[in-house]
Amino acid sequence: MTIRVVVADDQELVRSGFALILDVQDDIEVVAEAGDGAAAVEAVRRHAPDVALLDIRMPRMDGIEACRAISAASACRTVMLTTFDADEYVYEALHAGASGFLLKDVRRDDLVHAVRVVAAGEALLAPSVARRLVEQYTSGGPRRTDPRLGVLTARERETLLLLARGLSNAEIAAELVVSDHTVKTHVGNVLAKLGLRDRIQAVICAYETGLVTAGASSAGSFPAAPPPAG
Repeated sequence: MTIRVVVADDQELVRSGFALILDVQDDIEVVAEAGDGAAAVEAVRRHAPDVALLDIRMPRMDGIEACRAISAASACRTVMLTTFDADEYVYEALHAGASGFLLKDVRRDDLVHAVRVVAAGEALLAPSVARRLVEQYTSGGPRRTDPRLGVLTARERETLLLLARGLSNAEIAAELVVSDHTVKTHVGNVLAKLGLRDRIQAVICAYETGLVTAGASSAGSFPAAPPPAG
């Protein structure tokens, strides 16, 4: 299956270079280029790509706002591009719905790999990295657990807690003493019930709903799960 991509960057040389690198791949087709965030949103609406590469700093509409608009209106997954290796941009991009984050000096092979990984439904940033970012930028003291989590079963809440620790499926299976297939089912249920795109969004959700508190680093540090709603 061919991966359809939109590339958005206000620097024409950068935009064209990325497009050229991707377009020569047998399994990737660049369907549009855009020079600003608003044009990127329109290109995604018009061409329905699988992945959009978005520069964070663009005129008219920045990449984060474009990411938020794209995530809300389509199934297109986004990878953010920036020259700034700053944590706050990573957090804002992930919070807006991004599935990946790359610096513009990324190697050619890593750029191609990133597009393939995100198109396959995976997140490009390790969940453990996302957890550290959320801990750093989630402010305020302990909160009541968000009632939205009542849609999860006790085992699904447990799975979400382990996702928030950055555990892989194999590690979650060992922790819960279940099969990898069972873990995949639990993870899929968590994402579907909470309307999340990937594991990265699950990590952020665990913190923002109060299921996990900033600074929690082990299973014993997590608050007890509330009883199921209803």
